[in-house]
Amino acid sequence: MSASDHVFVTETIRIPEWELSEQFVRASGPGGQNVNKVSTAVQLRWNVTASSIPAAVKARFKRRYGGRITREGELVLEAKDHRSQALNREAARKRLAQMVRDVAEPPRKRIRTKPTRASVRRRLNEKKQRGQVKALRGKVSRED
Repeated sequence: MSASDHVFVTETIRIPEWELSEQFVRASGPGGQNVNKVSTAVQLRWNVTASSIPAAVKARFKRRYGGRITREGELVLEAKDHRSQALNREAARKRLAQMVRDVAEPPRKRIRTKPTRASVRRRLNEKKQRGQVKALRGKVSRED
C-alpha cells in the first residue's frame, strides 16, 4: 500500500483508506441555489469496532466518543462548512485524525503531591474563622 492509501493519524497509527466510506449529501442551511443543487456535504463513516487501530486506542476512543458511535460500531462525521466537496472531505478526514490523535496516547498518571505547610495553615485558619462565625449564630439567652 502506498502512503496515499492511508489517513495518517500519528507516525504509528494509520487508518487504511478502505476502512472509510464517504457519502456526499446536500448541505442544509443558507447558500442559495448552490445548496439546493450540489451535494457538497460529506458524511464520513468509519467502523471503529472493525478497525485496524490498536485495541488500547480503540477502547479509549470508544470510552471518549461512545455517544457518537452507532449500535453497529460506526462513527459518522458530517462536514458541511465549505462550499466545495473536496474541502469538506478534507475537513472530515482531519477531524477524524484529530479525534484518534486525542486518544492515541494514554493519559498521564497524576503524581500526588503533599500540600505545603503554609497552605495547610491557611486552610486550618479559614476553618477556625468559619467555625467562630457559625458559633456566633447560636441562640441568644435572656440574660444578655
